Amino acid sequence: MAFGITREELNQWKQAVTRGEIAYLTHYWLDPRFPDAKTVTKVGCANHTILVEWCVANGLNPAYIHERPPFPHFDLIGSKQKEILKKEGLWEQLERFHLLDG
Repeated sequence: MAFGITREELNQWKQAVTRGEIAYLTHYWLDPRFPDAKTVTKVGCANHTILVEWCVANGLNPAYIHERPPFPHFDLIGSKQKEILKKEGLWEQLERFHLLDG
C-alpha cells in the first residue's frame, strides 16, 4: 500500500519514466515482508538499458528490477534508499518522509 503522495507527483513520475529518464518517487509504504521499512523509493525508467546501468552504477543488482510495463522500476528501501537520495540531492524527499532522522 502506498500513501503520502499526490496524484500530480505520481503523474510527474510516470511522465518522466515514460520519457526514458531516471525518476525517483518516495512514498510511505507498508509491507509485512519488510516490517522495519516505512518508505520506499521507486526508481523508474522505461529505457531498460539506462535503468540497468543506473543499478550497476549504484551497486545494485539489476535482477531486482520490477519489469512492470509501462513503468519498470527498482525499489529502494533502508540505508541504500537514504544513501542514494542523498547522493542525488533529493533533500525534499529525505526531509518529507523523515529519512534523515536517526
